[in-house]
Amino acid sequence: MGVTPTAQTETSAPSRAAPPTEPVFVPPMPRTLEETGLSPALLADLALKILYNAGYLTGGQLSERLRLPYTGVTEAILDFLKREQLVEVQGARGVGEQAYQYALTARGRDRAREALDRSQYAGPAPVPLSAYTVAMRRQSHKGTRVTPRVMRQALSHLVLNDRVFHKIGPAINSGTSIFLYGPPGNGKTSVAEAIGHRVFEGAIYIPYAVEVGGFIIKVFDEVNHEPLPNHRSGQTGVLKIPADARWIPIRRPFIVSGGELTLEMLDLTWNEVSRYYEAPLQMKANGGVFLIDDFGRQQVRPRDLLNRWIVPLEKGVDYLTLHTGQKFEIPFEALIIFSTNLNPRDLVDEAFLRRIRHKIEIPDPTPAEFREIFRRECQARGIPYDDQALVYLIQEWYIKRRRPLRAVHARDLLAHIQDIASYFNVSPTLSKELIDRACEAYFVEMGGAPAASPPAKTG
Repeated sequence: MGVTPTAQTETSAPSRAAPPTEPVFVPPMPRTLEETGLSPALLADLALKILYNAGYLTGGQLSERLRLPYTGVTEAILDFLKREQLVEVQGARGVGEQAYQYALTARGRDRAREALDRSQYAGPAPVPLSAYTVAMRRQSHKGTRVTPRVMRQALSHLVLNDRVFHKIGPAINSGTSIFLYGPPGNGKTSVAEAIGHRVFEGAIYIPYAVEVGGFIIKVFDEVNHEPLPNHRSGQTGVLKIPADARWIPIRRPFIVSGGELTLEMLDLTWNEVSRYYEAPLQMKANGGVFLIDDFGRQQVRPRDLLNRWIVPLEKGVDYLTLHTGQKFEIPFEALIIFSTNLNPRDLVDEAFLRRIRHKIEIPDPTPAEFREIFRRECQARGIPYDDQALVYLIQEWYIKRRRPLRAVHARDLLAHIQDIASYFNVSPTLSKELIDRACEAYFVEMGGAPAASPPAKTG
């Protein structure tokens, strides 16, 4: 069996099959301070910090920075700050109260500095943990159901035999965890990416930040989260339903971590300078897929890493702890995919493997599968495909040398052929000379081999 993306590397993300569907959940816009779920003191401090950093803002601009509606919410915050003589009006930049321009008073600047000493977070207003929990449960990936037809469409860019193909769909429908294993270079990462990018095509809302015990946890990550194109804050869908702008609609996340993963990365990260938290990877992956690539090559023991996932996988909840010692529960709504090219029995014992429900081997491709992979890659690169040339490649560089076929070899060898052809200013073809040069450059041959002559110019 072989797997390879067409004209893509094993680790590149396959293109999205279609624009994501509308989110099934839309957070309602708060109309009052109470409906934000936050304390007036927290909102007042946040407004002071934003004004301190900006110098002065209109009421409408402050509303946009807070991601809260002006009427009923931001205006109530400003009314409180004015009563406390923490802000003052310094003119107007238009008509209406939203156009009034505000600046901090001397007392307000002192209060803002005190607030910044406690936390330098000055972004969109957070949402309470209770609202986050409800939203993640309603947007769970476990509602995703696939059929053979859906899977064929999503995995059409991969070469898969039926035995492996029909194991992937039930694993996705289980909504629990998947263990992909097999020799390196056969597309385990490509399968995981296809699940994350082409099967989980829906959109979800996530908050910019969550408030727990008076502390801010930043959730939205510009690197790992992909906002919906043409997103307008506070609106969603064709009907432009008013939404809470503290939430941002994104494609279901696909988070990847490899050998760099440590247990600390699965806990809250406290920044001593900015004094707020960064959400752990599994929290950022909620509603989507969390791929742990190169499992077994992390700095932490595989047993310890799997121990960390026992409760989340079985109970659907995870427990995090603030630096104050306060422990709290968050929903665990990510599909976990483990991928390794090591022998699973060398990593963990049978009891641990039983906790991972679906285990799928991605073995070496058969000659027929390798031929299809090679043909697709030739087509994608504009290199004329030649069956006899492939026979020569397999006979001389695989069978004679007892070398196993790997799905990724097609992509890599053809890339070498293009590089060599470019250097010698010849057309990239499947000539014996170019094949030999590519293989000599790609494979490690003990003892060496005589150098091939420069390829003859063609075309």
